[in-house]
Amino acid sequence: QVQDKKCIEEVLHFAYEENLFVMSDEVYQDNVYSPDCQFHSFKKVLYEMGPEYFNSVELASFHSTSKGYTGECGFRGGYMEVLNMDPEVKAQLVKMLSVRLCPPVSGQAAMDVIVNPPKPHEPSYAQFTKEKNLVLDALAQKAKMTEEILNSVPGIKCNPVQGAMYAFPQIFIPPRAIQEAQALSMAPDMLYCLRLLEETGICVVPGSGFGQREGTFHFRMTILPSTEKLKILLTKVKDFHLKFLQEYSAQETTQENQHRET
Repeated sequence: QVQDKKCIEEVLHFAYEENLFVMSDEVYQDNVYSPDCQFHSFKKVLYEMGPEYFNSVELASFHSTSKGYTGECGFRGGYMEVLNMDPEVKAQLVKMLSVRLCPPVSGQAAMDVIVNPPKPHEPSYAQFTKEKNLVLDALAQKAKMTEEILNSVPGIKCNPVQGAMYAFPQIFIPPRAIQEAQALSMAPDMLYCLRLLEETGICVVPGSGFGQREGTFHFRMTILPSTEKLKILLTKVKDFHLKFLQEYSAQETTQENQHRET
């Protein structure tokens, strides 16, 4: 989901009240697909909240070439902007950065293009804008397709993929599967994800690693594959899920029948 301005204000107010350091990863600021959503910079919102907040809340904002609309994972470049950091902590940060290797020249060059894109009067503007829009439009289409296909599967519920590159669907896991996972000392959605990997080769991340609400189960998957491959992937996930439900529901039915017979 894309955070709205009110949500960001609440986060910053909480940080102000509790004297917390805020770290804002803003690498997906261009990856907003829902027409009802827009990107809000934490620094800008903090400034608009007034001097009392802007001059006191410690904030670090991050951006990178490795994701976003560029998705250039080979270009390891990025930056961090720090606001109101404690001087002694900042001194240690500068010391640490001073002895660390810098990003490669290609990564720095790519980062420069992201923060200083071609202007309308420059020769590369039309081509740059065309390629950027093609990438973002394709991601928006895949986000919509992922949501629609996952929501067509019984036992899977997926909220609209409003931005970034991931879907986080909620999955129903039968009680028998939950019991098996507990017997193996693992989270139920971890069991689900391992079975998915073993049977289909598809690797997703269990929601238990993201602090999901107790009693619910999810997995996180990317929407980055090509449209054709993503369709195949989602079809495999659908087939696996239906098989998973059938397998563990059948086990429960068998156990109930055995219990009645005894």
